[in-house]
Formats: sequence, C-alpha cells, structure tokens
Amino acid sequence: MRKHVIAGLLVWLPLAITIWVLLWIVGLLDGIFRAVLRGVAAVLPDNARTLTDALASIPGLGFVLLVALMLLTGVFVTNMFGQWWLRQWNNMMGRIPIVKSIYSSVKQVSDTLFSSSGQAFREAVLVQYPRAGSWTIAFVTGRPGGEVAGHLQGEYVSVYVPTTPNPTSGFFLMMPRSDVITLEMSVDEALKYIISMGVVVPGAHAGTEPPALLPARN
Repeated sequence: MRKHVIAGLLVWLPLAITIWVLLWIVGLLDGIFRAVLRGVAAVLPDNARTLTDALASIPGLGFVLLVALMLLTGVFVTNMFGQWWLRQWNNMMGRIPIVKSIYSSVKQVSDTLFSSSGQAFREAVLVQYPRAGSWTIAFVTGRPGGEVAGHLQGEYVSVYVPTTPNPTSGFFLMMPRSDVITLEMSVDEALKYIISMGVVVPGAHAGTEPPALLPARN
C-alpha cells in the first residue's frame, strides 16, 4: 500500500506544484492590478468606480493585461519611432540621481541575460568549487573586463555558480579558462541537474535507475 501511495504522489505532486506556482503568479499580478485600480478609482467620479470594482472582481484579468502590455510594448519598441522613444526614455532615466544607478545596472544585466545575441548563460561548464577536488556546474557569463582584466594574467572567464535547489542565488567567480571544463549538456539540462540536486541526470533515459554509489575507500 505504501508503494502505491508513493507512486500516486509522484504523479500528482509535479502537477499540484505547477498549478500552485501558476496560481501564485496570477494572484500576485491580480493584486498589483487591483492596487492600480484602487489608485485610479480614488481620482475618478463616484459613478465610474462601479466599472473599476467590476474589473477588479474578474480573476486573472491582471495577468492577461500584463501579457498584452508586454506584447504591445515589444511591438512598439521594434519600429523606428519606438527605438527613438526608448532612447529618450533611457536618457531621461539616466539623469535622475540615485534612480540612474539602479536603472542602468538592472538594464545592463537584463540586456545581457535576455538578448538573443548575448552569450550569457549559453554554456554550462564544470568547475572546482568551493575547494580543489569538489566539482560543481557553473555557467559562463562572459570575460573579465576593465580594470579587473588588467590585473589578471592569461585567459580568464567569468562564471556564475548557482546554489541548489534555488539557482537564482549563487556566486560570481573569475577563473582561468584552463580550469573550466566545457560540458555538452544544454543550459536547460544543467539547470534541471542543479535544481534536482543531481537526481535528474542529463541524457539519462526515463525510468533508468541512477548509478549506484561506489563504496568509500579506507
């Protein structure tokens, strides 16, 4: 009986967690949408607040509107006029004290990570971390530049070592290229390997038992 219960749990658990995450995202966006509607309703006449209350009661509307906004924004900035407007916006944000530091830093990171022509997180590698003899998977994010590169002799690469099971936090390292082993697995496969703490082996066939651990040597 215990075996069958665990087998059923393994079927339903991924689906339940997926639904929970999706509902959490939709609920978060709906909460932001309702907060915006409340702010708009505060400056509208009383007869217009009925419409805002009706919109706030529609579940999932905030998520749909956000996707539509991202789509329309993408269409707008891909033409000549949109590119000009985007440059003006970036120039304006670059003149505001404090804001310019945060905005420019986030923009550089997002442009690097999500650009189709960028090389960040395009290569999974094997590195020794946190000590010699201990190996982990990392992602190449580029090469050291500026003042830092002037202090490094030889060819170095910048790598990001994610933590497990949450890969959104990790460590940034600059390592000699000779100490980095390039892997054939894709970035998606490497992320699955990291998040699963080594349980989901890239390239392994479904249903294949993981290899048994070798006995420790005395």
